[in-house]
Order: sequence, then structure tokens, then C-alpha cells
Amino acid sequence: MAEQLFRYQVDVVQRSILFLDVMRQRADNMLAHEAAGMPPLLDFAHEVVLDARQFAVSVNYALLRILPSKDDGPTKVSPDHRPILVVDPRAGHGPGIGGFKRDSEVGMALADGRAVYFVVFFPEPRPEQTLADVHHTLRRFVAKVCELHDGVAPVLYGNCQGGWAVALLAADCEGTAGPVVMNGSPLSYWAGASDVNPMRLAGAFLGGAWLSHFTSDLGNGLFDGAWLVQNFESLNPAHSYFTKNYQLFSQVDTERERFLDFERWWSGYYFLSREEIKTIVENLFIGNQLEQGLMRICEHCVADLRRIRQPVVIFASSADNITPPHQALNWIPAVYPTTQALKDAGQRIVYLINGHVGHLGIFVSASVARHEHHAILQELGRLETLPPGLYQMVIDSADEAEGSRDATRVHYEERQVEDVHYAYPKQAFEKVRQVSEINESVYASWVSPWVRAGANPWGAAVQKWMHPMRVQRYALATALNPITASLAPWAAWVKDNRQPVEPGNAFLKAQAQAANSVADVLDNGRHLRDAMGETLFQTYFCQDVQDL
Repeated sequence: MAEQLFRYQVDVVQRSILFLDVMRQRADNMLAHEAAGMPPLLDFAHEVVLDARQFAVSVNYALLRILPSKDDGPTKVSPDHRPILVVDPRAGHGPGIGGFKRDSEVGMALADGRAVYFVVFFPEPRPEQTLADVHHTLRRFVAKVCELHDGVAPVLYGNCQGGWAVALLAADCEGTAGPVVMNGSPLSYWAGASDVNPMRLAGAFLGGAWLSHFTSDLGNGLFDGAWLVQNFESLNPAHSYFTKNYQLFSQVDTERERFLDFERWWSGYYFLSREEIKTIVENLFIGNQLEQGLMRICEHCVADLRRIRQPVVIFASSADNITPPHQALNWIPAVYPTTQALKDAGQRIVYLINGHVGHLGIFVSASVARHEHHAILQELGRLETLPPGLYQMVIDSADEAEGSRDATRVHYEERQVEDVHYAYPKQAFEKVRQVSEINESVYASWVSPWVRAGANPWGAAVQKWMHPMRVQRYALATALNPITASLAPWAAWVKDNRQPVEPGNAFLKAQAQAANSVADVLDNGRHLRDAMGETLFQTYFCQDVQDL
């Protein structure tokens, strides 16, 4: 037992040094990425087709063409396949997650012999950039891809926020857009369940849209995406603040590169304009106007999802606490009240549900790319021939364990619109919207002018670099922390003299048990927090009280 203890102690000290060195490298990578202008982290060669910063009404977007290599399968584009236009989420991070590695949406599309285009954006929006400006820019991108392929409309492939962006495009670009694929994309923002989607209640406890307006004013007209990422991490504190780091610590010999690759993207925070975040929060997160056909894109256009004439594919996961199936699917009965109404409209909607991956896994998991995304891309042609109706895509893999790109079989099961209706207290969320409108009106009229008067670029820069999401990372950077500067040579020595403990070591097993206990405590705390939030919401908004 004494020998086991000694060997475990040596292993822990060595792992601690290697772990801290990874944290140092993450900080250095973050600052280097920032200094480089935070370019998109695509693992594929590409060229710029259109740069919207040069448009008459400029926005911080660009259209890229992905250049295939021999490693990506067919290098010749098949004329029988529609081109793919991938739109990544602009929700705090930078672009690239749809083509983060070879086994990704982009990689699967290239392997399928398709021309692939990618929409990217830059860290800061243009002054007073609006959501309408972005929408009109994306519409030009769609038209350009269509022009480059002799009038063949591209498949719109949207991830998370990019999903509702392509839904707006498809509704507005009738005739120039092909099938729509939405991955982990919310279109029904009030839907959810108490144990699935606590984020939908956030507007009720924070007073509505005024807070994002206030934050943007403090940022001199810019909303820091780090706040959105912090909200995401707070949904699962056990994973964000313990399990993720413990997994690295316990497997630091093999996890270093995977961790650093992901953190390079996860630690790059992009900005939205004040006008953009206000429109998003007021109309979508709190107003839920998209599924109701009330969202005004611009002065001359109101979004109507019934105008989408091409097939729609919805990919969701039951384990996704950002966009559960409730929020991904509940817009269907809101737009088409019955199955017959859907069929009479001549529309085809297909959905598929993964049972275990989280929100990010929908986009970054290699196995999901090889399985679900490969199947979606493979089936696009067949989808356009299905009779009108609602279908669930069921994927049968001949060799799922191997993750083979050629081993996917698919069948469709017809569903009723009523099958995807998830009831929620609509009147309660209407009250939240009313409270938000009152608070926003008061803030915009009486407080915002004073905050704007005191805002300046220097103060915005201080807020940016003092944000907790950045500080906890760059605090260990070599350039800022003389202590961590000595970690690299120590880590190099440890790698050369590594003495890992054997898997059966009793103290290593005790360590794993202790880690599980810590994670359980944090999970229990999260469940308690979410239950308390649901109870408060039920108490204050779901009772039969007079509307505000």
C-alpha cells in the first residue's frame, strides 16, 4: 500500500504540472488568436467569394468557398448534387465549428461530392449594424452561390443561431434557396420543460430585454459575446467548472491537443451590435415572434415560415439543454395546426432526434458527423421526392461502431403534427413579454441616454478584458504571469520522465470516486437551482393575476 501511495503521489505531481502547462498554453493561444484578429478556425483551405465589409451597406460577414483536397474524398463536384451553404452560429463565439475538423459537416459534404460554401463573420460588427442588414447580406450570398452553379439553389445548412437565420432566408428567398437543414436551432422560444430548458425563464427573472440594452450601452454600442458563453456554461456548472477540467487532469497525457484545439474556439469571444442583440432578445428570446409570423425583418418584410416551400430537416437532441426538441419542433404546430394543413401547403418536414449528445456535440462530435450529418446529406435528394407531410428520419447503421461514412441506412416514419406539440403556459410568457416591454421602455427613455453619454471606447475595452470569462483564461498567460513562464521547461522535463500510475492503483480509484462525488454535488445544486427557478416562475407568472 505504501508503494501504491508513493507511485500515486509521483503521478499526481506530474499530472498537476502537465495540467497547469496546458492551462498556460490555452492562455497563450487565446492571446495569440486575439492578436491575429481571431480568424475563422476552419480545418479546410478556402477562398473569399464575397466580403460584405465592402458592400454599400457593410456588415461584418464574408462568403467563403471551401477548397477540397485529396484527403476529403472526391475532388470533383458532382453536378447531380446541390451546393451546400453552411451558416455557423453567431452566438458569442467565432465561426468555424461546422468545419472544425475533417469529420464535420463540411468534411461530410465534401466527401459527398458537393460544392461547399461557408458563411463567416468577423469579431466586431460594423457601426449600428442591424439584423436586417445581415439578412439582406445573407440573401446576396445565397444569390451568388445560385449564380455560380447555373441557377441551382444551395442547401441552407444552419447551426444553432444559424438555423433560424437560414429559416428567415428560406422564407424570404423563395426560388433561390434549396432545402433547409437546421441543427440544434430554436424557433419556438417559449417551449420547453422544467427539467429540460431553464434558460427560457431567464427573461422573467432579469426583467426582460433592458439588461442586454444596458450591457450594450456600457460597451459603447457593442454587446460582448462572452456574456452569452457565460450563460451557456452556467447551465451545467458541474461540467463547465469541474468535469471538463478533471477529464483533462486525469487523462492529460492524451487529452492535451484535443482540449487545446477546442478551447481555441471556445475562448474566442465575438461581439454583436446593440441593434442586433436588442432585436434578437425582444423578438425571439422574449417575444417568440418568429413562429407566430410577427417578426418584422425590415420595414417591408415580416417573416412568415409558411413561405418556406423547400423541404425542411430538423436535427435535435434529447440531451440538448440549449435547444431541446421542444424548441426545435414546436413551431411546426404553431405554423401548421394540423397534419392536413401541412399537407395542403405541400410542405415536407423531416426531423431526427439524437438521444444522448449535448448541444455542442451536434456540431463538433466526429461520430455525429459520420452518422447523422452524413445521413442528412446523403438523403437530401430523396427528401425532395417525399409526399407532403411530417416524417421522422430513423437512421439504421450497418456498422455504427466503426462510424463508417458508407454504412448508413435510413428509413422514414410518418408522424402527425400533434406528435410534436409541446404544451407550455403561453399566457405566463405573455406576461413576461409585457414586463420586458415596460422595463425596456423606461430604460430606453430615461436611463439609456445617460449611460451612452458616459460610454467610451476606453471603458468598453476595460470591460472587455476584465470580463470573468477572459480573466480566468489569460491570467495564466506567459506574457502576463511570470510564475507560469517557468511551467514549459518543467512540463518538458516531466514528459521525458513520465511515471504514470497503474490503472488498478487504489488511490487512483479513490480519486475517481471523489471526482464523481464533487460532480454529483454540483449537479444536485444545479437541479435545486433550476427547480427553485421553476417554482418562482409558477408562483409569479402562472397564477391567475391581472396582466401588467
